This record gives sequence, structure tokens and C-alpha cells, in this order.
Amino acid sequence: MRWIDHHCHLPDDADAAAALVEEASVAEVARLVDVGTDVASSQAARLRAHTYGAVWATAGVHPHDATDVTAPDGTVDLSAIEALLDDERVVAVGECGLDYYYEHSPRDAQQVAFRAQLAVADARDLPVVIHTRDAWDDTFAILDEVRPRRAVLHCFTGGPDEATRALELGLWLSFSGIATFGSAGDVRAAARLCPLDRVLVETDSPYLAPEGQRGRKNRPALVTAVGASVADTMGVPVDELAAATWANATTFYRLPDEG
Repeated sequence: MRWIDHHCHLPDDADAAAALVEEASVAEVARLVDVGTDVASSQAARLRAHTYGAVWATAGVHPHDATDVTAPDGTVDLSAIEALLDDERVVAVGECGLDYYYEHSPRDAQQVAFRAQLAVADARDLPVVIHTRDAWDDTFAILDEVRPRRAVLHCFTGGPDEATRALELGLWLSFSGIATFGSAGDVRAAARLCPLDRVLVETDSPYLAPEGQRGRKNRPALVTAVGASVADTMGVPVDELAAATWANATTFYRLPDEG
């Protein structure tokens, strides 16, 4: 089997990043997508993607940081993010979206920045990695209006209703270590609704370690545990889920077929 951890955040420390990539390889996690959340982290992810052959990067602005790129008049400056998107190792826009749980940025600024990044992705025919927390209605309203070509709801935390709405919009659903938690019955119910050609798995490391590792830093190698749990939930063999998520991530990010 081979796996893709399609959403992780590798550390800036070069030795630590190298160790995590190597550990992932030993665990048959052959590819990682290192996700940017602001300009600095997106730049760092791009550099790591050029350092490690197994790593690709994204570039985007998380809703927490929306005010960093929005002005009071509603204009958005994504020039630094767009410059990174010229690099072939940068394969998606994001993570971007809406987070009404913390509201580190005002909701209007989050919405403006989200829409702007969706527009950039559309103009460049790139996929979008979406973060949404406590903001389902506004997230779906924007996506229903914009209709991105390819978009994934990363670290899916909704239930069957949210999954149905997402799938009707043509979105991919990505499941993290949350899907292994005993309290996450709604998330597992959503996974059972997800077609095999629309499912992805991730760690969101260093966050959200799966059951059995909770309380520790998460690692890309542990996407295998997430995948095994999701396979059990969906009622398919683990190797089938691994093959499907490999194919789905390869298609979603337009990664090379070989490797």
C-alpha cells in the first residue's frame, strides 16, 4: 500500500522535517502536501517541497489571518501568495475559508479573503483547500455562488447533512484523526455517505493525533491509522481505501502519476 497525507504542516526545523518525511516513507506514506496558512508558512512550504521529493506545497491565507491581506476598503492583496503559485511544486490555493469559532479576524474580512482566494484559484485552474469551522451556512453560500472547479473540505467535522450539501456542490471530503475519536459519530456517518472517488485522508499534523496517540504531536506517518479507521467506517478493505485516496489526491492536485 501507499498513502498520501494530503494535508500536513511540517515544522520549520530542517532536521525535524527531514525526520518526519523519512518516518512517513518507512510507513508507506509516499507523498505529503505541506499546507500554507499565511505568506511566511506558504513560502516555507514551497522551500520544503524543493528539498524533499515526496513533498508538495500549497499557498494561502487561513481565515485567522485574513486581516493581514485585507484593507478597510475591502481590497485584498494576495500578490505574495500569487507569486508562489507560479512554482510547479505549489499545487493548490489554501488553506483558506471561514472560522467563526475563534474569529481571530472579523467575519467580513474572512469572507472577502476567502472569495479573493477562490477567484485566484479559478483564474489559475488550481484546487482549493478549505477550512471551515462553525461557519457551514456562509461557507456553503459562498461555494454555491462561486462553484470552484476542485475544492476539498479539509479536516471534515460535519455530519451527514453537511456531507450531503458538500457532495452536491462537487466537493471532496477529507477526514483526519477526528474520524477515529469515539465522540465523532457524526463524522463517521458522513464518511459512510462519501463516494470512494471523493474521499481523502490527512493528519493535519502536528494537530489532531488519532486515537491511541492523543496527547502527542501528530505526524504524517499516522495517516495510515486515519486511513484504516476510515476504511473500516466505509466498509471497504484498507488497501482499497489507500488506492482510492492515492488516486483521488493525485487527481485533485494534478500530481505526477509516477512515484
